[in-house]
Amino acid sequence: MIDPHLADLRKTYAQRTLSEADVLPEAVPQFRAWLEEALAAQVDEPTAMTVSTVSAAGQPSSRVVLLKGLPDDAGFLFYTNYDSRKGHELTAQPLAALNFFWPGLERQVRVEGRVEKAPETMSTEYFQSRPRSSQIGAWASPQSQVIGSREELEAREEAVAEEFGAQDPLPRPAHWGGYILRPTRLELWQGRPSRLHDRIVYELEGATWKRSRLAP
Repeated sequence: MIDPHLADLRKTYAQRTLSEADVLPEAVPQFRAWLEEALAAQVDEPTAMTVSTVSAAGQPSSRVVLLKGLPDDAGFLFYTNYDSRKGHELTAQPLAALNFFWPGLERQVRVEGRVEKAPETMSTEYFQSRPRSSQIGAWASPQSQVIGSREELEAREEAVAEEFGAQDPLPRPAHWGGYILRPTRLELWQGRPSRLHDRIVYELEGATWKRSRLAP
């Protein structure tokens, strides 16, 4: 049965176009250029991205995290708890996909690649630059594990705060740090009328990025 309240929801995209002549030769510098446009346009949460991983049984899972860097214009950096579901899945299968959606610009970016842990010095530097309350939260939360109540979580937070006293910054817990996704495929999507969207894909062949147009 079709739900008319959902089936009739649609929007015409007509702000911009995207051609092969518009893009840079390298995938990550081109992403950076689009990200700068999103920042300049003050779109909501421009660095928010969906990270998709897969379990050993082949079950995909997705969640939204924040992009925290583009190291050497060759990777996408984010931070998390290594003992979380995504952490365990990336240990077993170090492949992931990212998706950025900027409705205000009628743009989407899809990224696929192999994931590696960020250098420990990088993770520590970023961890200790976070608000102290976030540092405490990283120690207190057994991310993705079942807990009995909100009160239990808050009690863990209080215990960590008491343990570290006035220490600032806190040491980085071994279970927390960064991942860098090294892309092998990146797709730019620009909304167009009649659902005939522009799609330009970069695919890594050896050390060279090949660009192609995809049908919408």
